[in-house]
Amino acid sequence: LIGIILTQDNGFILGPIAKILGYLMEGIFSLLDLIGIPNIGLSIILFTIVIYLLLMPLTIKQQKFSKLSAKMNPELQAIQAKYKNKKDNDSMMAMNAETQAVYAKYGVSPSGSCIQLLIQMPILFALYRVIYAIPAYVGKVGDTFRVLADKIISVDNGAFLQNSGNENITKIVSMYGKNMTEGNLQNGIVDVLNKLTSTDMNLVAEHYNLSSLQYNGEYIVSQIGVNGEVVTRGLIEKYNNFLGINIGNSPSFMVSEAWNATDGIQWLMIIAALLIPFLSAVTQWINVKLMPQASTGQNDQQNSMAQSMKTMNTIMPIMSAWFCLTLPAGMGLYWVIGAVVRSIQQVAINKHIDH
Repeated sequence: LIGIILTQDNGFILGPIAKILGYLMEGIFSLLDLIGIPNIGLSIILFTIVIYLLLMPLTIKQQKFSKLSAKMNPELQAIQAKYKNKKDNDSMMAMNAETQAVYAKYGVSPSGSCIQLLIQMPILFALYRVIYAIPAYVGKVGDTFRVLADKIISVDNGAFLQNSGNENITKIVSMYGKNMTEGNLQNGIVDVLNKLTSTDMNLVAEHYNLSSLQYNGEYIVSQIGVNGEVVTRGLIEKYNNFLGINIGNSPSFMVSEAWNATDGIQWLMIIAALLIPFLSAVTQWINVKLMPQASTGQNDQQNSMAQSMKTMNTIMPIMSAWFCLTLPAGMGLYWVIGAVVRSIQQVAINKHIDH
């Protein structure tokens, strides 16, 4: 992740797509703000559902090919076995004609889902980019952070962030603070602030006296009392609060904080934090089970490919849980909702194609 910054993507392909998706995310957040619930977590859920619904026609075509491939494979393997040791031109032409006839019989193209994947992949990568960089694409959230950045610039141009002596802040600056030295200083500071844990944000707010800053008449950072409790919830925490957890923090951080709490281990918070990676693994596993499975072939290469796919399907839920444990909970929320939507789509697609 070194070098990744949270300002808008300017890539030739992903940049324009991310910008369009950013308008959609900002529209969803603004709509929620109008009805009094400006919440990033809820915005991510609605944003993910809308995108996957828009991609539904492509998904149907892709899954149709996968589903029918499982049914075609025995016939295709029979043709391959029939011409296994025949390398002459007539035999090759006959094998190709019979193979094409099988594809025509099932009404799919030999290119399968390649075109659908080529269209979907940049969209999904751009979707990830928008969710990972909310302040860059949602104006109100970005403006909230920029008020803090301007205050920090007026004090020391972000020198404390770069030389705080705090291991985690130093790590965040090295990973996400590229713009602080090589680009727009304000954007660079926003990049860093957006990746700080709530504990590190409190440390920065105390050093720069950010607790008095307001945006649209509301405090930006939470007001902390003498006992360490939140007295007034600031805008940033309000935006990130989803069902009692701060989705800007990673579940691993939340577990550590809850375990080392001064008033005793906070078991409820630990359970809530671990729920996201757990749900991610479960929904990913369900997703895999619902997908058409590759059938065992008639030769060692096909059997090896099927075994490799089976191993990958086993590893994917574990990897999903690990990523969701270490990344901000907002990314985990997207992962879970995306898997749920894909599972529902898969059930509907399976019934449709079987019929």
